[in-house]
Amino acid sequence: MRRGIAATALVASLALAATACGGDSDDSGKADGPVTITWWDTSNATNEAPVYKALAKEFEKANPGVKVKYVNVPFDQAQNKFDTAAGSKGAPDILRSEVGWTPAFAKKGFFLPLDGTEALADQGKFQPSLIEQAKYDGKTYGVPLVTDTLALVYNKALFEKAGLDGAPATWADLKTDAGTIKKKTGVDGYWGSTQAYYAQSFLYGEGTDTVDADAKKITVASPEAKKAYKTWQGLFSGNGLHKADTTADAYAHIQDAFVNGKVAAIVQGPWEITNFYKGSAFKDKENLGIAKVPAGSSGEAGAPTGGHNLSVYAGSDKAHQEASLKFVKFMTSAKSQETIALKNSTLPTRDDAYTTEVKADPGIAGYQGVLSAAQPRPALPEYSSLWGPLDTELPKIAGGKESLDKGLGNAETAIAKLVPDFSK
Repeated sequence: MRRGIAATALVASLALAATACGGDSDDSGKADGPVTITWWDTSNATNEAPVYKALAKEFEKANPGVKVKYVNVPFDQAQNKFDTAAGSKGAPDILRSEVGWTPAFAKKGFFLPLDGTEALADQGKFQPSLIEQAKYDGKTYGVPLVTDTLALVYNKALFEKAGLDGAPATWADLKTDAGTIKKKTGVDGYWGSTQAYYAQSFLYGEGTDTVDADAKKITVASPEAKKAYKTWQGLFSGNGLHKADTTADAYAHIQDAFVNGKVAAIVQGPWEITNFYKGSAFKDKENLGIAKVPAGSSGEAGAPTGGHNLSVYAGSDKAHQEASLKFVKFMTSAKSQETIALKNSTLPTRDDAYTTEVKADPGIAGYQGVLSAAQPRPALPEYSSLWGPLDTELPKIAGGKESLDKGLGNAETAIAKLVPDFSK
């Protein structure tokens, strides 16, 4: 998710930091007035943000001594914007931090440790693996707000028309099923992504990863990884398998084809549930099939754990930090998470938020069922940045512009610069 920013974007981010920071608000310095805290929300501005804005207003009503300055920052810009703002002591009081960003910003000293604070008063209610993923060097720097993972989502009607009973268990089965679907329905059975995050499941299916964090070893070009990526590569050609889309709009093309019944299955996350339901193929929500990603030759089926935490800026003063901790507790409460789930169809991070009404949403229920196969990311601050080199090389490999060996070799070299203390 890391992106370079041009000079104009850098200026814009500094301006945003200067105008958005709670410490710069006109009323924040008044001893007898409310404290204004600034929250950078990175949720989808159209589908998700309205719910978060409404909850912020609800918090203000319950806490008249605190005002919330809500700022929606595009997800693909937020990491760099916050990095720049925090480095100049001008960051927002609260950030909706992607789980991979949390340890990275904690390492830089940008986030406040939350252990023993009001924000983590209900720590025992959250899924333990998500709390662990919010830690760095033994301390907790975020409270899980929403979680996610990848699943094989499929069009039940097309599978049934092809005479298939449910989702394939392995990638080999998927390849066979795709051909059957094409023959019986005329529609492609599967369309894969060239993005590194979506290819991660193939690595897990061979019992490996881009790096072995414990051994401090780069494994992206290991025999197991090559086997995984060869399987991934093989799903871009063949009967019923859509060819690789290496354009900048590939994500939108794949999503649009799936929701409108032009392809029977893709790998996708729960952040698209609301958009699934808007498509012609899923006006009947029950037509949406959700299954674990297929397994590799190791017999394992796994997908990366994603999601977002709420983190507090370490550079804010005491009054803003105390108000921020109160806000984080409110936003991550069972009641707030239930509201978010019902409105946005996203997955709560605490068990008591999975109410009967929440689980009545077939999308949420389906993704909750695959969470057991989700694999937490290693406690490595640089981990999320390791997908960057692969996002450069994988489209070239999938598009036939370079060999698998060359592409993975290039990625290995680039990753070595990100984790210089790791061996190859």
